[in-house]
Amino acid sequence: MTTPSELLFYCRAGFEPDLAAEVTEKAAAAGGAGEALFAPGDGFVRFRLDGGEPANALHRALPLGSLVFARQSLVALPPLRLSREDRLSPIVDQVVASGWNFESFWQETPDTNDGKALAGLAKALDRPLASLLKKRRALRRKAGGRRLHLLWSAGDRVQLGMSFPGNRSEMPGGIRRLRFPHAAPSRSTLKLEEAWHEFVPRDEWDERLGEGMQAADLGAAPGGWTWQLVQRGMHVYAIDNGSMDKGLMATGLVEHLREDGFVWAPPCRLDWLVCDIVDRPARVEAMVERWLIRRWCREAIFNLKLPMKRRWPEVSACLEHLAEALASAGIAAEVGCRHLYHDREEVTVHVRLRG
Repeated sequence: MTTPSELLFYCRAGFEPDLAAEVTEKAAAAGGAGEALFAPGDGFVRFRLDGGEPANALHRALPLGSLVFARQSLVALPPLRLSREDRLSPIVDQVVASGWNFESFWQETPDTNDGKALAGLAKALDRPLASLLKKRRALRRKAGGRRLHLLWSAGDRVQLGMSFPGNRSEMPGGIRRLRFPHAAPSRSTLKLEEAWHEFVPRDEWDERLGEGMQAADLGAAPGGWTWQLVQRGMHVYAIDNGSMDKGLMATGLVEHLREDGFVWAPPCRLDWLVCDIVDRPARVEAMVERWLIRRWCREAIFNLKLPMKRRWPEVSACLEHLAEALASAGIAAEVGCRHLYHDREEVTVHVRLRG
């Protein structure tokens, strides 16, 4: 029996060192010693546990939602080097040797140009692989919701991973693809829409993103994030010295104030604060911290623009400072942070005050 002794994480290409640093630190805190393995630009990170220890316990201790830079989290078997004459037999043999069976399987590639070039190969192998897995009873109707993942990094290199309900992304590659609404003033609108999908359960949208709510958008111009708020029927204070989209202003739901988002204060307690200001992460965090401690909003979504290097330490320091400040003020809150698909050199933070 082959025991999975690795974790496999997907990420945006170029952020492998940041994900590796994050996972190594959090694994150590959870008692999981190991080594993060990656190549810059590959779009994934392997975390190999010391001494071949089983990876399942560490996988549970590091839920995907608690990781900033990971798009997908899998318990993984050792990578396979395949012969181009017979790619399928070693794959099926490794699945059978693992002792696990699955309800479904996904063939995936890294989110890179090289990875996308492998999509045709994966598609060609789909039916014969399904047939062989069924014959060997590794693919069945009832298998606890487990899913088999095949990550192809080259035509002769694949790594098998497994995912479990409740601790995985339900989207191929961990990527939430959204259609750009052409009426929106800028593509940044997708950042806020994706953040809502990530942090607000869909069945709570009417309650937490409801018509008639009040919101502030700091650094609003030209209105990509304001557009999302208006689409939900919210009244928005758009704070920016720049110009706002004329169509948005014509809705009657937007009050544009040419003021500094870092010093503006709302006239009353709002339902939402959103902010996509380009500035130092610590300065943005301090500003949002003030809003939360003074309870000027019930929920907040804001982006932290990242430095080119040591991105995980910067994010970690900001999140730690925010948590300590809220705790010192006696404020209970849910805090989440994710590097979303529509983010580039930033991460998105969500805070919901309790009570």
